[in-house]
Amino acid sequence: MRLLGNILWLVLGGLAIAFGWAVVALVLCVTIVGIPLGLQAFKMAALTLTPFGKTVAYGGGVGSTLANIVWVVLVGLWMAIGYVIAGAANCVTIIGIPFGIQSFKMAKLALWPFGAEIRNL
Repeated sequence: MRLLGNILWLVLGGLAIAFGWAVVALVLCVTIVGIPLGLQAFKMAALTLTPFGKTVAYGGGVGSTLANIVWVVLVGLWMAIGYVIAGAANCVTIIGIPFGIQSFKMAKLALWPFGAEIRNL
């Protein structure tokens, strides 16, 4: 099921979204100040590429929390809203529910990426 879900995800737009995250990450990594944000964008690209069979473990400390607050103010809130809207649209049909669940997982990571780790199930 994971393989089939990931293939459908890639064909139906996951590849384009992951490519977009990777481009954003590369642009952010051009400056020294943007490198931490770029690394989080690479994390989003990795999860967006193949979300089925992966989970996100949250952790971190004070530094991660402060960085997440900056992230939420700059881009996190808008990215999370976009993923929630996409997830709700996917959940309209029974076939789209697994894809909607993946979108909700990405919304949480888009909102609070620092200190999060992507793990395989």
